[in-house]
Amino acid sequence: MLFGCGSGKNIDTLGVEKFAEVAGQRNVRLIDVRTPEEYAEGHLFGAENIDVKDTNFAQRIQGIEGPVAVYCRGGRRAQKAAALLAQQGCTVYNLDGGILAWQKAGKPTTTVETDVFVTHLDDGLVKIHALLHASICIEHDGRVIYVDPVTQLRGCTVDYSPMPQADIILVTHEHPDHYDTAALRQLTTDKTQLIMNPRCVELYGRGQAMKNGDQQPLAGGGSLVAVPAYNTTLEHLQFHPKGRDNGYVLTLGSLRIYIAGDTEDIPEMADLQDSGIDIAFLPCNQPFTMTPEQLVRAAKMVSPKVLFPYHYGETDVSVIPTLLPEVDVRIRHYE
Repeated sequence: MLFGCGSGKNIDTLGVEKFAEVAGQRNVRLIDVRTPEEYAEGHLFGAENIDVKDTNFAQRIQGIEGPVAVYCRGGRRAQKAAALLAQQGCTVYNLDGGILAWQKAGKPTTTVETDVFVTHLDDGLVKIHALLHASICIEHDGRVIYVDPVTQLRGCTVDYSPMPQADIILVTHEHPDHYDTAALRQLTTDKTQLIMNPRCVELYGRGQAMKNGDQQPLAGGGSLVAVPAYNTTLEHLQFHPKGRDNGYVLTLGSLRIYIAGDTEDIPEMADLQDSGIDIAFLPCNQPFTMTPEQLVRAAKMVSPKVLFPYHYGETDVSVIPTLLPEVDVRIRHYE
């Protein structure tokens, strides 16, 4: 059992440096228990947001197990959250002084949103960070996977300098909001598994080409399948011709993640319905990808448990949760 100054059973209150060390461990779930508005202003990288004042807080933490690191603004709300988590058997680490102490110590914050999932095959955590538009960072079992990493888009910038370099990078196609040579150079090491569609490999001069239908294991475990992604609307066929670009189905532990790439609601999506897709990323910005109505049709074909509309630009995706009440739709900053 853990005991600390001002702590209770299974709860340890830590100073900034020790908390940073613990929260950075790959098996520790980091939770910001402040309001969504406070979270949006800046938070610790890798923290998911579960507001302790939300009337559904107890329901939202149900099923969370293992080590958990929590913080709030000054510490009081985190103490309440820590007590509830400890009651269900978690080992809890509380940041003494909250994010105010963190900032006073000169530690960085971010606005990158994070969602956390558990792979029941190995009880590992999969952390998904919403970077920008179609750029995604996924952490699992000590590995870092980037999908379509881009540095700048429409006045928004992703600073990759404080972020870990890539173990695996997936690129769907060569459009500049998906293929960015500067980001690839910054994130790639000589050990990075770089997987792209054939055209990107040709342009970049290195990497492993995968075409629609190809399958292969991932470095460190898991598997990858390249699936079709293309336009079907007659006036839009030139944007993403059939057979050129990839979507990907990524298997990490027991989780299957479908990253659709730039596509419309194509018939091949129906092939995924019985494959047990847990998480889907579906694009939503006509004329290049789908309308909200097309996205809804695509979601009904794929049947994911969790859906992230992404690549949506100025499209209003706020209607999608209402149109898909049976799906856990999560709107993140993938403009």
